Amino acid sequence: MALTDEAVRDALRTVRDPQLGRDLVALRMYDGAVIDGDAVTLHLTLPMHGYPAREELEQRVQTALTGAGASSVVIEVRVDVPAWQGSGEQAAIGGVKNIIAVASNKGGVGKSTIATNLAVALAESGAAVGLVDADATGPNLPTMFGLPNGFQAQSERGLHPVERFGVKVISLGFLLPPGAPVVWRGPMIGSAIRQLLHDVEWGEIDYLLIDLPPGTSDASMSMAQEAPIAGAVVVSTPQQVALEDASKAVTMFEKLDVPVFGIVENMSYFITPDTGQRVEIFGHGGARDAADDLEIDFLGEVPLATEVRAGGDDGQPIVAFDAENPAAEAFVGIAERVAVKAAASALMQAPTIPVL
Repeated sequence: MALTDEAVRDALRTVRDPQLGRDLVALRMYDGAVIDGDAVTLHLTLPMHGYPAREELEQRVQTALTGAGASSVVIEVRVDVPAWQGSGEQAAIGGVKNIIAVASNKGGVGKSTIATNLAVALAESGAAVGLVDADATGPNLPTMFGLPNGFQAQSERGLHPVERFGVKVISLGFLLPPGAPVVWRGPMIGSAIRQLLHDVEWGEIDYLLIDLPPGTSDASMSMAQEAPIAGAVVVSTPQQVALEDASKAVTMFEKLDVPVFGIVENMSYFITPDTGQRVEIFGHGGARDAADDLEIDFLGEVPLATEVRAGGDDGQPIVAFDAENPAAEAFVGIAERVAVKAAASALMQAPTIPVL
């Protein structure tokens, strides 16, 4: 007996996505099928590039459809990153699907390094990625991407994104000469955030990362008010004082109704180059414990490596230049988890109902 579309759909209702934990029909990943007798060509839509569980997912689909009576199964896959809609209270950014904040309540924990390498890792997976340097008083991203400070000061286009390593980057540092201080009060910072988000031609972007300044300040509040934020990544080191500040950052986002994707532990440990011994300079595992206490996800740990520091100083993100380095592998793993969290949030959000 020939298979029917309803039989295929019912079979896929029994297939749970390994990453998202729900069936493919509920997740809107089933994109139709061509059925010829008992041969099926199935169309699936994956919600992220570089999908880490693709092989397992396809095996589950094969098993389910074979059990439903298919003699042969061909799976054709496309990628369409779903967009986070938010509550509808903030103005969406044209072409941008997911806005992700990278934050810490304490300076010096490597937040800009994390933001840079996460952005590059997402871009290398095939996603369209933008990165906003929202630290108006201390912009670091020009250096991280090997761009000179102030190089757009005389540009007829004014401030605009520049693509490096597949990432569209924008920073007020593009306008400021080296060493020039920015002495701004809160309203000016809020206005700058608004312009960096809404007055920029981003094009089609899957993930727009925002590198926030340290603290629970005007920048974070302005960001949450100005755009629908899909989630936040909180960066900490294993030190107790950093963990206390990370907890404050999590609380801040909860008060701003911004979902927290999880915590990253940076400078987690150091591998001595001569002996290969692992040294936990700042302690270890504190961020994982904090994530458990706060009931949020632990996204991963990044080792303290001279190559990461040198790459940041030289404008050569380690993910792009030393992919086999343990730190680069850690960044790629964290980027995958962030993409999965963004997909889960977008696919499982309640539908918005237009009010006329």
